[in-house]
Amino acid sequence: MRRGSLSLLLLLLLSAAAGHAATVEIFRLQSQSSFLRGKLEGVSVDALGTLRLAPRAERLTALAEPFVLSAASHPDGWVIGTGNAGKVLLVARDGQVRELFATAEPEVFAVWAAADGTVFAGSSPNGKVYRWRPGHAGAAPAAAEVWFEPGETYVWQLAGTADGALLAATGTQGKLFRIAGLARDGKGTGEVLWDSDDTHVRSVAVLPDGAVLAGTAGEGRIVRLDQGRRPRTLHDGAHPEVVAIATQPDGTAWAAVVASEASAVPLAAPGTPPAQAEGKQGEAQAEGGGAAEETVVVTVGEPTVTPQPAGTRPPGFQGARSEILRIAPSGTTEVVTRLQDDTVHALLWQGERLWIGTGTEGKVYTLAGKELVLANDVEERQVMALLPAEPAPVLATTNAAAVYRLLADERRAGTYTSPVLDAGQIARFGVFRWLGEAPAGARVAFSFRGGIAAEPDATWSSWSEARSAEGASREIPLDDVPSARYFQWRAQLSAPSGATPAISAAEVSYRQENLAPRITELAALDPGQILVAYNFNPTNQVYEPAHPNREGIFTTLEQPAEGGDDRLKPLWKKGFRTLRWKAEDPNRDALTFRLTFRPEGGGTWLPMALDLEDSHYSFDETALPDGVYRFRLEASDADDEEPGRALADERISEPVVVDHTPPRLVGVRRDGDRLVVELADDGNPLREAEYSAAGGAWKAPEVRDGLLDGRREELVVPAPAARGTNGGGEAALLILRVTDAAFNVVTFDLSREAVR
Repeated sequence: MRRGSLSLLLLLLLSAAAGHAATVEIFRLQSQSSFLRGKLEGVSVDALGTLRLAPRAERLTALAEPFVLSAASHPDGWVIGTGNAGKVLLVARDGQVRELFATAEPEVFAVWAAADGTVFAGSSPNGKVYRWRPGHAGAAPAAAEVWFEPGETYVWQLAGTADGALLAATGTQGKLFRIAGLARDGKGTGEVLWDSDDTHVRSVAVLPDGAVLAGTAGEGRIVRLDQGRRPRTLHDGAHPEVVAIATQPDGTAWAAVVASEASAVPLAAPGTPPAQAEGKQGEAQAEGGGAAEETVVVTVGEPTVTPQPAGTRPPGFQGARSEILRIAPSGTTEVVTRLQDDTVHALLWQGERLWIGTGTEGKVYTLAGKELVLANDVEERQVMALLPAEPAPVLATTNAAAVYRLLADERRAGTYTSPVLDAGQIARFGVFRWLGEAPAGARVAFSFRGGIAAEPDATWSSWSEARSAEGASREIPLDDVPSARYFQWRAQLSAPSGATPAISAAEVSYRQENLAPRITELAALDPGQILVAYNFNPTNQVYEPAHPNREGIFTTLEQPAEGGDDRLKPLWKKGFRTLRWKAEDPNRDALTFRLTFRPEGGGTWLPMALDLEDSHYSFDETALPDGVYRFRLEASDADDEEPGRALADERISEPVVVDHTPPRLVGVRRDGDRLVVELADDGNPLREAEYSAAGGAWKAPEVRDGLLDGRREELVVPAPAARGTNGGGEAALLILRVTDAAFNVVTFDLSREAVR
């Protein structure tokens, strides 16, 4: 079965499930990015997302030093710079290790070896360049010496030039030095080849034509330096650190730019003194997808308690941790690929492809053209250096420190463990399916487990017995996997002889256990307040009651036509009332609602509205006599669930006062030049009052107790007796308009009382 057949099968399954959201859903892995979220042990994944057994990685030796910080080829093998004791080691091709020398400084971030076996090492902090010469004609090696002092804190990288000089990339003043005198006795003679105006010159490489590429940390720039010409910037991007540069014979170059907590450069921790890397701290999971990289604790002198620096990942940075750039001989630069969760530490061009060494999972990628392939992985957490060797590169790793040789033949066995898959709720898992190949003599066996905790722990079920799924269907029923929210599968690939098996796609079907919907809010809006579509037009029939509800006593508002704006806005319409609610369903089922009501004090719940889909309901409450009522909302997921699985929730509102009666006038008495007006309302408190004398503007009366907020209030209205009549002997008009909380309005004529 080809990949297209699986896609068709998925479409059929999803179409069958479309009527019921909680019936069947699919977890699917069938791309490189999705497979890379899992754990690969001895397994590679190519650009098309196919899992295969990876080439063998043979550990040449484990190193006693805690950290490998740099490495370079040497005529007798490979020279390794370490921390925290500042030792420089030589690893022979047979895996034998010997210490060449130790620097006075704790870290050796840069090493380089000449063709005669002379070793140069850049130490940090209090940066120095050391030289160690091998013995010749049976003579003992010379003791290492401080060969050049740049006056910088860090020496990040060393590179030899065709004319017999050594380049040293340094920080924290961001200078690139050219040092002459590699072979002669005495100290090296240095000059500043480029003062970058950045914090660090982090990486350097020499092109076949003699030009120099230098990358900085701080602004993350890549600059080309031609002899006799001014520096030319080729790249200035968002990632603050250019950690490595590799070159091809045709003049093409590759650069890795990173923004990572795993960097030894403490750019994102201003004020932290440069210093000794005390260790890589463990890995933490970042929200939303990738792993947070390890960080380096930086101290100097006596140990102190200081915050961990964030390396070169600025606070709030949201981009990929690493990008790989291709730099054409013309200087044109393009981003070829991004590694979202991996920090690149090393690059090497070999075998017509780019090799990429990363952390935090010890992964080695290759890039041919624009196709990124996970070529290998090792137990150690970070691949710090890639060194040319045949038939494939040598890896220097840290956390723990070791040296590996990649071999041409494939491993005989490997394991892939999927990322933890989240069903959203407790679910029953149905069938596991996979696409791929299992040639004669090869085998793919799958195991499964599930749990409630987000991360696998002791509460998860044990891995099921490994089972193969052969034949055309390649399906495995998951009857032995208990219901759980989280699920994981594991594939064990083996090929004792012959071709490797391959997995190109895998999926697992599941159905959530139905959980009841939940009504979180139910409230009545203020009297007269209604909700209408945001694009409401006052001339539209939506605003006016269209017809009596023939199934009951309530007149309601018509819904807007399909295609209208889903947003709502409040308006006011006297006599109407709106109930509004919030409800949610753990299974994401569509919900329908039913409203009933009854008078406060009990009685039968009476029907009001059925099969509602909106989260509000406006109705004409003049159909109800004055009184206090309760409203009941019922939410059901029946439309999206099979018969017998539907569940519901209900909620009863707080008491809702229905009041159509305006305030009444209890009495009026004169108090000097004022009238004291006593008012009462049986249903709601008074909210507004204003008076007008002789047709004048409305004015607010005095409230005896200071606040117009009770159902019984006394208002004071000015009414001087001397102005009680006009020239014709008639009483001047004096009116008082009062509104209660239900927006019932009444106007009283106080003219006769005003002249008494």
